[in-house]
Amino acid sequence: MIVVTTPTGDIGGQVLAGLLDRGAPVRVIARDPSRVPDGVDVVAGSHGNPDVVAKAFAGADAVFWLAPPNFAATNVVESYVDFSRAAATLAAHGGQRVVAVSALGRGTPMAARAGMVSASLAMDALFADAGVAYRSLALPSFMDNVKRQVVPIREHGVYREPFPATHSAPTVATRDVAATAVGLLLDSSWNGVGDVPLLGPADVTFEERAEVLSEVLGKPVRFERTPDDAHRAVLVSRGASPAVADAIMDMVRAKREGGLDFGVTRTPASATPTTFRQWCEEVLRPLVSP
Repeated sequence: MIVVTTPTGDIGGQVLAGLLDRGAPVRVIARDPSRVPDGVDVVAGSHGNPDVVAKAFAGADAVFWLAPPNFAATNVVESYVDFSRAAATLAAHGGQRVVAVSALGRGTPMAARAGMVSASLAMDALFADAGVAYRSLALPSFMDNVKRQVVPIREHGVYREPFPATHSAPTVATRDVAATAVGLLLDSSWNGVGDVPLLGPADVTFEERAEVLSEVLGKPVRFERTPDDAHRAVLVSRGASPAVADAIMDMVRAKREGGLDFGVTRTPASATPTTFRQWCEEVLRPLVSP
């Protein structure tokens, strides 16, 4: 039995679909069971609730773990660690192998001052210290984050981020993350603790992304750098607490100026297949031009 958290989310939903396609026995934890496909074993509730986790983990062999960000948090690191504490304890006692969504940055100088990334790395340490067989999917930014900008891209031909146009960085498609997670969840041969970096096929600058958007969408799309204070203000206007907004901006600065995404060298094992162009053609274009 494999337990999947966030089964109605972007990554969790793709993990669930991949496991079902492979005929694997699956149990999910979901706040809204009505959104889960028929025939799937569901434990209703939050995977931050110890009683819910205990029920879901009973008899399970492996767990896909994704700690959702708490946008009302007053301390981001404590929020991630506290949410995951019961799962780490129960997995250690139950012998489950855990595959978790985390971030690049471990071992870099900025790891302790990278906001949301620091929180993810603290969560990794919690599971490792508990003695869980654990694989951390060490991720850069997602290609799929561009979906948040469908409206400005469609209506104004503008793609905005708080980075210089020439900043080059790895970026990964969530479908490649999910495919890797599925493979690990179905593989019972591994143990111990380790990172699994997933870096996409190549680093891409933000102006190159705008060029690809223009070519794929058949309309001009220009890149604009958003000032940090304006980006933070948007986060707060969308419901982020001041602590969460600060943590996101700390992450941005660590990526932008601190080399957070470059502590790992891309290898054939860490180079995922989906290019930014392919992702734009297959995922973004239908959203911008339905």
